[in-house]
Amino acid sequence: MTNKLVLRNGRKSLLSSWKYIDCKLLLVYIGMTIFGGIIIQSVEKNQGLTDWWQHWLTGGVGLILALIIARCRYEVLVRWKWAIYILTNISLVAVQALGTSALGAQRWINVAGFHVQPSEFAKVGIIITLAAILSSKPKVKLFDLFQVLIVTAIPWLLVFLEPNLGTSLIFGVITIGMLYWGNINPGWLILLVSPIFSIILHNLYTPAWFAWITLMALIAWRSLPWGWLWTPIVAGINICSSNVAQTLWHLLKDYQKDRLTGFLNPEQDPLGTGYHLIQSRIAIGSGQLFGRGLYQGTQTQLNFIPEQHTDFIFSAIGEEFGFIGCIFVLFAFWFICLRLVIIAYTAKDNFGSLIAIGVLSMLIFQVFVNIGMNIGLAPVTGIPLPLLSYGRSALLSNFIALGLVESVANNKPKQNF
Repeated sequence: MTNKLVLRNGRKSLLSSWKYIDCKLLLVYIGMTIFGGIIIQSVEKNQGLTDWWQHWLTGGVGLILALIIARCRYEVLVRWKWAIYILTNISLVAVQALGTSALGAQRWINVAGFHVQPSEFAKVGIIITLAAILSSKPKVKLFDLFQVLIVTAIPWLLVFLEPNLGTSLIFGVITIGMLYWGNINPGWLILLVSPIFSIILHNLYTPAWFAWITLMALIAWRSLPWGWLWTPIVAGINICSSNVAQTLWHLLKDYQKDRLTGFLNPEQDPLGTGYHLIQSRIAIGSGQLFGRGLYQGTQTQLNFIPEQHTDFIFSAIGEEFGFIGCIFVLFAFWFICLRLVIIAYTAKDNFGSLIAIGVLSMLIFQVFVNIGMNIGLAPVTGIPLPLLSYGRSALLSNFIALGLVESVANNKPKQNF
């Protein structure tokens, strides 16, 4: 009798009801996934493919996983943070050893006939790990910052070597977003991203580059412990960053270089690197206010845009649903972000709040870059549009992230939002 009582209490400590689940967030996820399947079907109508059905099937599996995770208590993940982190890195190492290649990159593992992309699930793994590390810190100290950077650096490097530049950038954005929410010194956050701006300014305007280095040295002197020691180090890092950038540039594949620079002047190579961007802008522009109608887009139905069911799904929305359809999609993502911020603010502990912010950072960056590259404002990096682009691993990872956030919302007193 005592053993049964202990078992029953153990289940209660692990499971909860769905009483406080965020139904608004859940419904928007479901609606966007259904809409994504419709767009994929339209894109592939004349090709005889069934990716739209697989998109819905994967979304259904993801929804079941999200509901199961939402009913579990997310707090137990704190004690499993290093196991999750190790498993994440093992999966990424397996890609290097056993992965299959496509389009010049080795990113997938064949599991029972399915191509699984571990880097997509690694994003969720790093969110859990960083949330567990930062949740115990009232304020991020310098040692904590180095710990977070080292923890992030290993999976980041493994993903970068696949090569998968887009996902590696997402790792950086997740880390920065969670550090900000973890109450890091704002000056340290500026210093953390300063080499990126230093590289840009060095190539644009040398006097501005010198002014930036001086400003960073001043911030280091005022914000860091033993500022007099860190000032020359920070200045040296910013000075050397341009040389490091050149070295990293040479490590990139040719197609990655073309993707990063082609958006600046796509007309220079209209049949090569600029082809995707030119055709995407034509498709979005031809949709005008209300669009040409579902299955009626000429660019979409005549397959002018390669990879339109994945990277360039937004161009199909723009052509067939017009400006109104694009605004609808942007509003849906805005609403998702709003719910994530509310969940982060009302979470019962720092761990849950940081999980919500990690998912928010991941989502915002992917939406910004994907839509930006569809309209010619960002380089083509292969980042899919969440919930809408075809990609089973990406869709599953988004629903797993949803489950974690719903668990945070579900395991707190009811709030009036």
